[in-house]
Amino acid sequence: MGSIIGTMGCSSSVADRKSENVIRAAILIQKWYRFTMARLEMRRRYSLSIFQSIEYADEQDQLQLSNFFTFMLDHCTHPEAVSQIFTSPSAPQVVDEDLSLKEFEKKIAVPDSYYGPRLSFPLTVEDANALLHAFRNEQLLHARYVLQLLSETRRVLKEMPNITHLSTSYSKEITVCGDLHGNLDDLLLIFYKNGLPSEQNPYVFNGDFVDRGKNSMEILIILFAFLLIYPNDLHLNRGNHEDYIMNLRYGFTKEVSKKYKDHWKQILSLLRDVFSWLPLATIIDSKVLILHGGISDTTDLDFLNALERNKLKSLMRPPKSVGNRQDQVKKKTPMTKPSKHTANQHVAGKKQHISSSGFTEPSGSNLPPDPALKEWKQILDILWSDPRSQNGCTPNKCRGGGCYFGPDVTAKLFERYNLKMLIRSHEFKPEGYEISHDGKVITIFSASNYYEEGSNRGAYIKLNPELTPRFVQYQVSKLTRRKNLRERVGTIESSALKSLREKIYAHRSELISAFAQYDVNGTGRISVNDWAAAMESVLQLELPWRMLRSQLAQMNPDGEVDFMSCFYDLKMGQPIKEAQPALAETLCRYRKDLEIIFNIIDKDHSGLISLEEFSQTWRLFTSHLGIDIQDDSIDKLVLSIDYNKDGHIDFNEFLEAFHVVHRLEKKATS
Repeated sequence: MGSIIGTMGCSSSVADRKSENVIRAAILIQKWYRFTMARLEMRRRYSLSIFQSIEYADEQDQLQLSNFFTFMLDHCTHPEAVSQIFTSPSAPQVVDEDLSLKEFEKKIAVPDSYYGPRLSFPLTVEDANALLHAFRNEQLLHARYVLQLLSETRRVLKEMPNITHLSTSYSKEITVCGDLHGNLDDLLLIFYKNGLPSEQNPYVFNGDFVDRGKNSMEILIILFAFLLIYPNDLHLNRGNHEDYIMNLRYGFTKEVSKKYKDHWKQILSLLRDVFSWLPLATIIDSKVLILHGGISDTTDLDFLNALERNKLKSLMRPPKSVGNRQDQVKKKTPMTKPSKHTANQHVAGKKQHISSSGFTEPSGSNLPPDPALKEWKQILDILWSDPRSQNGCTPNKCRGGGCYFGPDVTAKLFERYNLKMLIRSHEFKPEGYEISHDGKVITIFSASNYYEEGSNRGAYIKLNPELTPRFVQYQVSKLTRRKNLRERVGTIESSALKSLREKIYAHRSELISAFAQYDVNGTGRISVNDWAAAMESVLQLELPWRMLRSQLAQMNPDGEVDFMSCFYDLKMGQPIKEAQPALAETLCRYRKDLEIIFNIIDKDHSGLISLEEFSQTWRLFTSHLGIDIQDDSIDKLVLSIDYNKDGHIDFNEFLEAFHVVHRLEKKATS
């Protein structure tokens, strides 16, 4: 009996030990899993921060470029060469305001070989379904129908108020969508999940339909078609990208010119007008304000509802009075150039206020109020601003336009207009939406995979009669499902770091100078803290540089950073002997800007511009930006690229020589 009990006791202790080992193993696995997931999440977050910081820096560059457009208009000495083009990018083929649908039919023939949708007006639901089917199969709508559609859309939009008022009493729910940015798959998925627009299924699309993605034109055609069919049930707000100068930089202009080679100028001319007629905001049940960007401490909905919205074709071209007022301010007050992140200055003992528009004026200025300036600033604020958790209203230093508005600014506007919720878009959100200001402000972003495949979800909002928001998230997944989480994060991280390294190389000289200030003994090595400080002082991206150091620069055994290793794996695309390092770096940094300008100068869309046009534009550009490059340097470079010596250069080929190549990637693909 005793032996039996002993045996049983032994078996029990063995089982207990096994159970303890299993629990310990489970705890270890759980710890490892949590640690791995935390690291993956950290990598995902800093990758998205890189993308967003570079995006906002790019928008600052765009605003800098917009000043150059105005500069060109005001200072170009050869109007027959350049300034006419800037005055009217589509002057040769301006679409007549009174051109009827029948006249489009007479002027533009549709060949029998065209197998796409054939539209007849007024449009029907069958026409909209035909468009959806065609675009799913990557067909183009013929230019005649595009122009007819845009002409009819303009006619309908002109009858609409600046601020549209809706009611949930006529339907169970209203759907609100955010930025789509040319991602047709997201729009198709929204319609698949939520149903097509109809009297029973109303929608509000909150701007930024175009740019970045490759199907902006198709998105516009679909939305405008449903607007014509259901003008009381599909509603469109203007975004900051419904702007012809923004479209030059962010891809929509190039998309239209490639898809509609014979009629692209007419289409863009008409779109420029259509965008200016888009309503500015929507209000649901007098309680929910929907607009693209945000508000400021001076936002006046009554003023916005009364102004002539179509006068502002582009917010990138402020009224001339802005420049005149700045000149008056300069005459009255000594000025120093503000740094990139300066919000308020004290010059000559006087505090200066920099408005959300970037217009600098001393407080207490006696300059009279300007109606055009007020209209521009009011619209700029609602299309460009972002919410922040801190109280107050300050210039949006990251984007370079609009403002940051705090909970107190939201509360003040709500009290004045008896509102309870603000729905806005304009900002990338990893989950497709974000709630801020104690639930009063909702950001909705509908473009999934915005930065990279798998980078984010998209979302839309369903608002019921109680005005309780319900969020629906989604993600278009062509490749994402085939990858595990580690692979998806790795793809996002790799793409983000590639963009960041290109930014670093474009500021190579400035960074080397900044590093040298910390490298007193000329060793080529500095501390991690000094390296991070130098990176931020030059790039001003507000990134976690210490965390990113291992991805960007090498460290020696003593814990110091070899700062030149930032540039080891990067080089210029096609080495050109005539390009001095400073010139090559400048061309690399301003490639996008120069491409836009050259595309505008290139009237016949041939890709060729004369050496004289190039030199004139370059001198104006460098003068405006304060870039110190010797004229003979660029002249020698341009002459060397005029291979057949006909006085013209292929500017796309020219600019391709100044893009950054990642040497490791080149080896991997070769």
